Amino acid sequence: MVRSVVKNAKRIVIKIGTTSITYPSGNINLRKMESLARVISDLQNSGKEIVLVSSGAIGAGMDRMGFMKKPQKLEEKQATAAVGQAILMQLYQKFFGEYNQSVAQILLTADVFGSKIKKTNTFNTFDTLFKFGVVPIVNENDAISTEEIQEERFGDNDTLSAMVAVLINADLLLILSDVEGLYDCNPSKNPDARLISYIDKMSEDIIAAAETTNSKVGTGGMITKLLASKITSKKGIHTILAGSKDLGKLYDILEGKEIGTFIK
Repeated sequence: MVRSVVKNAKRIVIKIGTTSITYPSGNINLRKMESLARVISDLQNSGKEIVLVSSGAIGAGMDRMGFMKKPQKLEEKQATAAVGQAILMQLYQKFFGEYNQSVAQILLTADVFGSKIKKTNTFNTFDTLFKFGVVPIVNENDAISTEEIQEERFGDNDTLSAMVAVLINADLLLILSDVEGLYDCNPSKNPDARLISYIDKMSEDIIAAAETTNSKVGTGGMITKLLASKITSKKGIHTILAGSKDLGKLYDILEGKEIGTFIK
């Protein structure tokens, strides 16, 4: 089986999108966050080294800041992200703590990946956290870095998760979203859409099949996920795009079962 290589993946980056941990209103989905913490803690117990790249800072901060919809002004986005990041980490600390799993917050900016010294220092931080059994929770430092929220550099956390996977020499990148994987056309518009289970090589036809999703609180879409997988593929890291509706399926995915889209 092509996916049998997944069984041997030890160092894994899991990226979860805003819409996967929030309700359509933008409020935090506590049940989903608790489920995510439980599964990742269990994977850590099994000997895996997990990095969680979590979106949702702006979504988490919207309600606290009194926004009914995603703010448009740059300074409002930054302020909302600053408030929301604190909320996210408070919740992650609570839920992971229920399973005796320590977590650490790592906020990155794009310049880290362009500096050899900063990359080395960042790698050493991750590596030390792994040695102590800590789960790093990563996001871009939106409060001072505008690249992600302006969608110029990272694009969104899909690209960030790929760059983190390369930085730490991960075995696998797993991108979770509200879509089950890559389809040959938009499944929300076409009930006959078919899931593409395996991609050996990225092509223009595959890129064309990715139609950007629309979300009230999230950024990016399937195209950013495919572009992220191109980053990891060049470094020999497999990528899986899968849905986040049932986080218990993470066990099946890591057992090599054909769930989502596997990108070699």
